[in-house]
Order: sequence, then structure tokens, then C-alpha cells
Amino acid sequence: MLDKREALLIKKISTELEKAREFNRSGNKRAALQCLKRKKLYESQCEVVANQQLKLQEQMIVLEGSKATAETFNALKSGAGAMKQLAKETDVDKVDKVMDEISDQTEKMRQVNEALGQQVGYAAELDEDELEAELAELDALDVEDALLQKEIEELEPGFTTQSKEEVVVMPDVPKMKAVPKMPANVKKIASTEEEELEALRAEMELLG
Repeated sequence: MLDKREALLIKKISTELEKAREFNRSGNKRAALQCLKRKKLYESQCEVVANQQLKLQEQMIVLEGSKATAETFNALKSGAGAMKQLAKETDVDKVDKVMDEISDQTEKMRQVNEALGQQVGYAAELDEDELEAELAELDALDVEDALLQKEIEELEPGFTTQSKEEVVVMPDVPKMKAVPKMPANVKKIASTEEEELEALRAEMELLG
């Protein structure tokens, strides 16, 4: 509304100024002065309207600032309430209790892992020092074999320690001659004799 009022006053000021110029050109000085007086009145009114607009703008700025302040206060209040609720739920004693439980469970798991990692049975009875000594002996034998092989190669090139091993040659097993098959007529005669013997045994049993 003030914007429209200001625009109207500015238009009237411009109109009165044009009239004053026209009256002054025509020699009507009195009418020109009247126009200038009205122009001054309109200008004073326009200044009042401008001041009113400025006050309204200042008031709007203050209201916006107050609104932002209120929102900030509400946010801080909500945050304080949330922190208070969290403080109730996360009591120091409860936190200490939970940490103690975690520590106990961790220690139990460590003990379980140590128990599972222990050697049992025959492996637990083995002497580590004895095994280390045996391993050292094997290393010494390997070094000795390597030195011996080097000396042999220097004396007899191409000769290796493997050539010293005796190879036992086993004699060939003699092949067995195949047994000749019995002729068919011999098989038939043998079968007939067996039948006659069976018949004779049966007759003797009847007589006895």
C-alpha cells in the first residue's frame, strides 16, 4: 500500500513541476508559485511515506531476527533435552558395568584360544631341543655330502656319489613250460574206469 502511495505522490510532484514550468513560460508567475507549493507538499508527504516504509522494513528485519533467535533457542532446548535423556540412559555405572563384561568375555576368549592352541598327546611330549638337535645333524650331513661331492667332482669329473651305490642284479626267473593238454580219448577212458569202480563199490555194499 505504501508503495502505491509513494508512486502516486511522485507522479503528482512531476505533474506540478510541469505545470509550474508552463505557467512560468506564459508569464503567470502566481500560478507557477502555487504549483511549486503543492509540489513541496507532495514531496514532504513522499518523504513521510519513505520513512514509514523504512520503519516497516526495520520492523520486518527485527521480526525475522527474532524468529531466527526463537528457532535457535528451540533447537538448543531440544538438543539439551536429548542430551539429558541420553545421559539418563547411559549412566556412568551402566557404562562401567558393560565395559567390565566386555573385558571378562575378552579374557575368557583369550583363555579358550590358548587352551585350543596347546599341543596334546604324543606331540605334547616331544622335546623341542631334541628335535632342533636332530635337525642340526641333518643340516651337517647335507653340508658334508655337498663337500664330498665337490671333492669327487674335482678328482673325477662326471663322477657322483650316486655311482658308488652297488646295484644288485637279480637273475631272470626261468620260464615254465606249458603242461600239454590231455587227449580227448584218454579223458574218456578215465571217465569210464571211474564209472566201473563206482558200480563195483555199489555191488559190494549190496552183498555185504
